[in-house]
Amino acid sequence: MRDSRRVAILISGRGSNMRALVEQASGYEVALVASNRPEAAGLEWARARQLRTWALDSKGIGKEEFDRKMSAVLAAHDVGTVALAGFMRILSPWFVNEWRGRIVNIHPSLLPRYRGLDTHTRAIEAGDVITGCSVHVVTEELDAGEVLGQAEVPIEPGDTAASLEQRVLAAEHALYPKILSEFVRR
Repeated sequence: MRDSRRVAILISGRGSNMRALVEQASGYEVALVASNRPEAAGLEWARARQLRTWALDSKGIGKEEFDRKMSAVLAAHDVGTVALAGFMRILSPWFVNEWRGRIVNIHPSLLPRYRGLDTHTRAIEAGDVITGCSVHVVTEELDAGEVLGQAEVPIEPGDTAASLEQRVLAAEHALYPKILSEFVRR
């Protein structure tokens, strides 16, 4: 049985949530930082901190084929939990099934509202006064798994998608490490 406290963080870009997960790790060990983009800036940050990294360009590779290769690497590093942190690729049904109940994600809205992209614009255009972020279990359905925790962020008069994104991101950095720590212990 895999140790749930050994976590792989999957990123596609700069990895600001990955940084928060690494810097605030409590009750879990970051066993690997993996990416579908070898040029992802977050990989350099992770390497500079002597974290193990793995990257494979997902362009031109079938979704399941990529996910099987990634899964083999996760297993080789004795990973028990997968944390998505700006991993901008939908996982294959095969991968979700293989890692069922052991994949978590952070989403920039108060789920079940605003699944998918453009969450801040959608919240502002809807006239919402509160938005936030949610940590949830990943399932085959996009942003639909069990919500493990949420943080609310007020939408202020004059907010733009960019200004709101910065405040929600700060809330994500506080929420995600806390919820991941609780998740690996259950």
